[in-house]
Amino acid sequence: MVIKVENQLKLKIIGSTLLSDSDRNLVLSLCNRAYEEDLEPLFNTLQPATHILGYYKQTLVTHAMWVDRLLQTGKNLPMHTAYIEMVATEKAYRNRGFATLVMKRLADEIRDFDLGALSPFSVAYYERLGWQLWEGPLFVRTDSGVIHTPQEEVMIFRLPQTPKLDLNEALSAEWREGELW
Repeated sequence: MVIKVENQLKLKIIGSTLLSDSDRNLVLSLCNRAYEEDLEPLFNTLQPATHILGYYKQTLVTHAMWVDRLLQTGKNLPMHTAYIEMVATEKAYRNRGFATLVMKRLADEIRDFDLGALSPFSVAYYERLGWQLWEGPLFVRTDSGVIHTPQEEVMIFRLPQTPKLDLNEALSAEWREGELW
């Protein structure tokens, strides 16, 4: 699906299985430059995913993606969560509102999930977009128990189906390859 947006940014929403090799390489190169590291091993573990690609004058300049995860508070039922990954904008195109447009569109696209979540690069940036920092302890669930992850930060985005949540409760996610959060 292609959506035209203000600032001459064109957004394309596409599943990872439909990404051409060329688009996949462009996304990976953009993210590698933005994060200043080789993200291919991590990128390969984040499948399947849905990507939002932002093009300015036919050039990919911004990107975000989400994967399905199950987050859980206490003994409550797991929440079907859109977990946001690899939010990136080319350095030369930053501070033009492109990533904000992508994140606002992403919020519309994930409305059928129970919750949105991400590990922030900047708490202040996401707070101004309506995200909330999780204040309680964070854990990852494994077959042999839970792993406490005190060094991590997670933010949530409440959606129409989001149950009542206490941001000071413990929050856990299922274990996964690569980055746990």
